[in-house]
Amino acid sequence: MTAEQLDDSGEGRAGGSLGDAMSRVARQLQEEHCDVEATLQAIAASAVATVPNAEQCGISYVIGRSKVEPRAWTSDLPREVDGLQSRLGQGPCLDAVWTQEIVRVDDVGAERRWPQFAAEAFRMGVGSMICFQLFVEGDRLGALNLYAAAPGAFDDESQEIGLMLASHAAVALAGAEHEQHLRTGMSNRDVIGQAKGILMERHKITADQAFGFLTRASQDLNRKLVDIAFELTDTGAVPTAGRRRD
Repeated sequence: MTAEQLDDSGEGRAGGSLGDAMSRVARQLQEEHCDVEATLQAIAASAVATVPNAEQCGISYVIGRSKVEPRAWTSDLPREVDGLQSRLGQGPCLDAVWTQEIVRVDDVGAERRWPQFAAEAFRMGVGSMICFQLFVEGDRLGALNLYAAAPGAFDDESQEIGLMLASHAAVALAGAEHEQHLRTGMSNRDVIGQAKGILMERHKITADQAFGFLTRASQDLNRKLVDIAFELTDTGAVPTAGRRRD
């Protein structure tokens, strides 16, 4: 999905009601609900198309309290700026995740909260930024980061619309991740079942005995049970301490 596709109706940030724009964004994000990466890209495109004066967007996950992992971006710039924050351990994305729901930077070149980050981001061509906490799941947090080349690009309207979009995006992303976890769980159960079947046929044992065999191998080798099952189904050989699946 692209920003141009989002603006085909002639509405969005250029016109039409905010309610209509948000409804359209919600529908478009729902279309991508079965795939996490597609949902992330759709959120980034929606943000640029919907939030006034947003020129670029990046979505990042924050791991621990300093590592920023870029997950989706509309150009190389957001990805590089997220990487800069990760290297320096400072920046508005980190503050949006850990201390504030929204962080607005009106003039990156004059910013003093994160002096090293601000100086380097300004040299990269960033004039203003606004970052929103995107979602919370376990120990992983996310941020929606918007960029413009000129200082003072984001105003109160940008902030209000961006916050509404981030709320829609969080729901869509949570749904996509839930479905992905379900699919992964089903796939894992299938491969464990296949491994049990191999052991039952080979050793003439029951399903419970085969599962106990896999569990003991998992404990003895300090590896996940599903990894033991994948290796057994891939190679036909029982995993040992001297052999690891690539």
